[in-house]
Amino acid sequence: MLKGRQTWEFENRPVILSSAATAGPFEANGPLADDFDILFEDMWLGEDSFEKAQKVLIEEAAKTAIEKAGIQNDDIQFVFAGDLLNQMTSTSFACRSLCIPYFGLFGACSTSMEGLALAAFVINHSGANYVLTGSTSHNAAIEKQFRYPTEYGAQKPPTAQWTATAAGVGVVAKVGSGPVVTSATIGKVVDMGLSDPFNMGEAMAPAAADTIEMHFQERGVGPDYYDLIATGDLGKIGLPIVKEMLEQKGYSFNDGQLNDCGLMIYRDGQPVLAGGSGSGCSASVTYGHLLNRMKKGEINRMLIVATGALLSPMSYQQNETIPCIAHAVSIEAGGALA
Repeated sequence: MLKGRQTWEFENRPVILSSAATAGPFEANGPLADDFDILFEDMWLGEDSFEKAQKVLIEEAAKTAIEKAGIQNDDIQFVFAGDLLNQMTSTSFACRSLCIPYFGLFGACSTSMEGLALAAFVINHSGANYVLTGSTSHNAAIEKQFRYPTEYGAQKPPTAQWTATAAGVGVVAKVGSGPVVTSATIGKVVDMGLSDPFNMGEAMAPAAADTIEMHFQERGVGPDYYDLIATGDLGKIGLPIVKEMLEQKGYSFNDGQLNDCGLMIYRDGQPVLAGGSGSGCSASVTYGHLLNRMKKGEINRMLIVATGALLSPMSYQQNETIPCIAHAVSIEAGGALA
């Protein structure tokens, strides 16, 4: 089960029984629009605040995933989920209506795979039959908290990334049919001394490289084991850094094998600067687009490496550097389990 110091292998192969993704109007204009279960026409989602709108994103994704799994809320033992707002308010309020025992998680943009790793661990050890896991973000809500309100119109540097208005949720089960979670490597906090909140890609890249290297070493595999290794969300700045750092360690990648969720979710020409970000970005791309590709037979094995910048408005105002983390989860195509 425990491989080395940081990696779990799941011998009972927990199943991602169903998944769902929701998104806002900007994401609806991107290349992955067909992979979202629900697309909203405006940023308010029928609410009177962006924070409440973020709650709707994960709430609707959760309801859809549960419906697609063919189960009821009462069948699910736990929720492992979180978001970027203070005290994970949106997710907590969404779980108020779900009425499922709830573990609130904060790993910044790494929350999606932190949740999936823990859900698979609990399922693998018969701690539950069904676990719901996921994450969400909303551009206007998160930008207001960590940077500037969008109404302020502050100019951003080319290194900045666009927080996705999206959510992704999965139902992980002990038995069933679907892709299986085969392992997870839990990352360490890595801080290389960067302090610019408008350059998350460069700050998070070393944490991603460290986790990927440890995953290869502790599982005894190389890049060629996976059809796709997807980080999230390093964007145009961070992804080349990860590739260079791993190549310096002797690892090589085929064209397109190493990609980033923040680069997948938006098309060329959308004004997202260095790419997408936010805890709903990797969540929605994984639980929407990538799992759909796996179900179509286009991907057999993939490693999702969600990255998080563990700063806060307080730490930034106190001139702290940015500690970062990355969690890697391997997902493989699977059949029915009994």
